[in-house]
Amino acid sequence: MRLLLQQRPDGREAPRFVQLQLQPDLLGGWELLRESGQTGGRSTLRRTLYPDQASALAALEKERDAQLRKGFQLMFAQGADAPK
Repeated sequence: MRLLLQQRPDGREAPRFVQLQLQPDLLGGWELLRESGQTGGRSTLRRTLYPDQASALAALEKERDAQLRKGFQLMFAQGADAPK
């Protein structure tokens, strides 16, 4: 599952983005990847491990909601059970 959130451009600088990706790891757990930065510039990547899909999905939804409160907009959602 993958979500891309982006702030509206203000005309002075490139918009910021946050990409959230949920994927299984090789040991049976789940990882939440969070990439953030400025479009066309440097970005940072954080990886958090979870023991099961339910807790990883809850973390993804919590992070998504926090970014939406900061003014980001959902631009793209991919995955069979992508949260709306």
